[in-house]
Amino acid sequence: MTRIRELDALRGFAVGGIMLVNTWQHTAKDPRNGVDWVIEALFQSRFYPIFSLLFGISFMLFLRGNSRWALLSRLFWLFCLGLVQHTFYDGEVLTYYAVYGAAVLLPASFLAGGLPVLVLGVAVLVWGLQVGGGAWLIPGLFLIGMGLWRLSPSRSLLLPSFAVTALAGALLTAAWASQGGWILYSTAALAGAAAYSLGLLALRPWLSAVLEPLGRMALTNYVSGTVVIVLATPLLDTDPTRWSVVALAAVTVAAQVLFSRWWQARFRYGPLEWIWRCLTWFRVVPNRLESGRDRNRPLPDPGVS
Repeated sequence: MTRIRELDALRGFAVGGIMLVNTWQHTAKDPRNGVDWVIEALFQSRFYPIFSLLFGISFMLFLRGNSRWALLSRLFWLFCLGLVQHTFYDGEVLTYYAVYGAAVLLPASFLAGGLPVLVLGVAVLVWGLQVGGGAWLIPGLFLIGMGLWRLSPSRSLLLPSFAVTALAGALLTAAWASQGGWILYSTAALAGAAAYSLGLLALRPWLSAVLEPLGRMALTNYVSGTVVIVLATPLLDTDPTRWSVVALAAVTVAAQVLFSRWWQARFRYGPLEWIWRCLTWFRVVPNRLESGRDRNRPLPDPGVS
């Protein structure tokens, strides 16, 4: 079992988008200008759904070669990492992922087939929209990711699905811009997230060199990105044009891509990914690559970042 490159690329895309949105959210203020409007209309709430869906897939990948007890250990340490991050960053989601993973995904893993899980996921997602959106959408997205992975839809559906979701996202965003409303906005964001994901999967061969290293070290890049945001917020608050938000996100992601490529030429796992695995298994997991051939050897924990 080796890395699934499409999932790494999609995860890297989500991490980069989250960096932009989080930087903007922590410095947003009135009055808003054109930069604020573009980020809110086209990017905000479009990347956490992708990351959440991938978490549901990663859950299934982990269970292919490990027990549910090992999975609970993994979720427990993810929760602890989230608590550490929460000490300096209020917007962390790792604790939510750990709790919902144990409370929702673990019981759902006993269900047979993918269709029941997918239907359940859609129902929970609709419920989450009704009760307030935000973190309430995570359980439904987890289940949808699990259900889709089990169903393994045909790749022939990729482009038609992209066309449908892109059109739906554009129409819903236009409707939100004219009418407002949280549910309308959240629905538009979910359609946009689907369109971005499907479009990226179609273009992945041209973007792999940039996105895959970022996605393989998603935990490290996500947490390090929050550190950058916290440190830079006082300076960003002084810029009324808001372009510094875009510049900081772009520079941070570019630096993370370069660092990720350098690190992965020498190690199997990113720094935090390695710590997480060591804690999960209560032992030191080998990490250094002895030769270029080592990169192609089977990984004990495939596709999960």
